[in-house]
Amino acid sequence: MNVAITARHCDVPEELQQRAREIVARLAALADRPLDGTVVFDMTSGRAVAEIRIAAAGGVYIGTADAQDHRSALDRAEEKVRRQLDRGSSAHRGRGAKGVA
Repeated sequence: MNVAITARHCDVPEELQQRAREIVARLAALADRPLDGTVVFDMTSGRAVAEIRIAAAGGVYIGTADAQDHRSALDRAEEKVRRQLDRGSSAHRGRGAKGVA
């Protein structure tokens, strides 16, 4: 899976970029046939913003969060995407032929 990391209006240390790659890899493991992942770091009005986008066979999962620093914003965005992936996987459970033994 391809992972793209972009920094707009800011510089992101290599260790944070590596952490973003690890987070995308963990989230991709939860997705149904992940295609690619994107992480965008930005500074808006003095606030650090992180956006995680996972494209998979089941759709595109996006989480955006802001915080005082990029690491906290990345963690919050991860939680949002994880909730979407958990909700999506539980919605597909239990479907199929009913009453067939």
